[in-house]
Amino acid sequence: MDSRKQELMGRLAMVTGAAGSTGFAIAKALVEDGLRVLLVDIDAERLERLCNQLGEAAIPVPLDVSDPDRVAVVSAAIRADHGEVDILINNAGILSNNKAAETTPAEWRRLMAVNLDGAFYLAREWLPGMKARGWGRIVNMCSLAMKTGGLTAGTAYTASKGGMAALTLSLARESAAHGVTVNAIAPAYIKTPMITEQLSEAQREQLLLQIPVGRFCEPEEVAFLVCYLISPLAGFVTGEIVDINGGLHLD
Repeated sequence: MDSRKQELMGRLAMVTGAAGSTGFAIAKALVEDGLRVLLVDIDAERLERLCNQLGEAAIPVPLDVSDPDRVAVVSAAIRADHGEVDILINNAGILSNNKAAETTPAEWRRLMAVNLDGAFYLAREWLPGMKARGWGRIVNMCSLAMKTGGLTAGTAYTASKGGMAALTLSLARESAAHGVTVNAIAPAYIKTPMITEQLSEAQREQLLLQIPVGRFCEPEEVAFLVCYLISPLAGFVTGEIVDINGGLHLD
């Protein structure tokens, strides 16, 4: 086996939003690479079914990441049962296409709580241990929306992902000297049920006309990028926000 893969085998990873298409693809790729993976999601029943598909290395963790008290309690239980998290993938998120005037204060707070606050709460829990051990990886899920002023989403979602980008840079700056890298991925139009089921054929065709490569992103492509960013060969990459958008936005 490749010695670089051996370095990751047996490490404990956490993937939030793991019951969704992208989160599950990431968790599956990590399990296949020999990691133990905590699959975190609010949907406990679906989590259980997905973990059964992945085997003993997949551990279901029902959790609303927007609740700081529950995050603290569940994190303490994870430490007691499984040890410290070495790799944190902050993928949990909810979407809104509402622009400013249509966004209620409650919707604004809910998107910030899930999309941004949850990532902060989990980083606060697990980053100190990573720094103390001299090794760790955090990958945050941003979005093309925050680079384009909301081309693909509404105001609250765009702002939450902009906050995620700033959080990524701040965490990267504070942890680089301790052997911990913190990066983000900014995808657009991943092939999820939102694309395949909630849009009509005409809407999908209209979107494809905007994407230079002429297709939607596969969840497995995002997972592959995550696998690179957590690998030993990515140890010199930190504070980056990596685009995966099929040429829809170039910078």
